[in-house]
Amino acid sequence: MSGYLSELKRAMHACARYPRSVFMGQAVAFPGTAMSQTFEGVDSSQLIEMPVAEDMQMGMAIGMSLAGYLPICVYPRWNFLLLATNQLVLHLDKLPVYSDYCPKVIIRVATATHEPMDPGPQHLGDYHGQFNRMLRTVDVVPLRHTDMIEPAYEAALASPHSTILAEYAELYA
Repeated sequence: MSGYLSELKRAMHACARYPRSVFMGQAVAFPGTAMSQTFEGVDSSQLIEMPVAEDMQMGMAIGMSLAGYLPICVYPRWNFLLLATNQLVLHLDKLPVYSDYCPKVIIRVATATHEPMDPGPQHLGDYHGQFNRMLRTVDVVPLRHTDMIEPAYEAALASPHSTILAEYAELYA
């Protein structure tokens, strides 16, 4: 396992120690993406395997947050997170603006690479800049180097609001 993946695994273990944390997404409870290995050693009762229903996943994460959980919401590609933009932009980001509710969700998203296998143009986007411009209360943090992972997760865990942590798949190797 690369240093980058090892740090992500350590970050997932730190999140797992947070009271009422849950991990939700595709290939969270079962292998299927490079991100899957970062959940090794996390208690299976904290892993919620989701179907391919990205908008529903984000809506569930918001609801779980409002019920006192800390959802770590996992999207293996930015292009999958695009399908949850309705919930992310109009609800997670705006609830603190127009209400007393401040849901806290940590969102993991990966930027794909075309090595060792090209996933095609529909999976290669990096939209952290665009999301950063759209969001008012959700932080967007690109994790371009291994040494950024631990402080970024510590900040996300300490923050009263939501955070998107963007990974780079080429650093997994």
